[in-house]
Amino acid sequence: MEDTLRIAGLDKESVVNGPGLRYTIFTQGCPHHCEACHNPQTWKLEGGYLVKINDLLQEIRANSLLQGVTFSGGEPFLQATPLAKLGKAVKEMGLDLFVYTGYSWEKLRASSNAAYQELLAVIDILVDGPFQQEKKDLGLLFRGSSNQRLIDVPASLAQNRVVVTDLKR
Repeated sequence: MEDTLRIAGLDKESVVNGPGLRYTIFTQGCPHHCEACHNPQTWKLEGGYLVKINDLLQEIRANSLLQGVTFSGGEPFLQATPLAKLGKAVKEMGLDLFVYTGYSWEKLRASSNAAYQELLAVIDILVDGPFQQEKKDLGLLFRGSSNQRLIDVPASLAQNRVVVTDLKR
């Protein structure tokens, strides 16, 4: 398994990238290039910088106030193998995992990419779908446009259908 990630940056104490206090990792590289993207600096595959997963885990462990970790982007599923490894370790610490993706749930589930399935298996909440400027809604919780869903991944996997959740702050 890979022991490094290419990231655009970190927010070590975020309250806007999922419920509670979160350690947010902004992955580098994105194929979606959404109009009015919040993080266009993450698009280039070769941008950002490399970090060791163990270094991230050490920082996460050091903050006992964290409720969870968020993988944002860029597109996290471009680095599904190392993120699945990191996500598994995060879950073993008792933290929850919140992930943003420009892909739809249906596309990820239909993929034959084993790393996608490994990453999905450790996610608690998935925000799926690309940001769509024409569906922008500042009133939505933890997402930017109304096409994006807050998916309860464990329930969705267990029921073999999308289970949308209504999270509260």
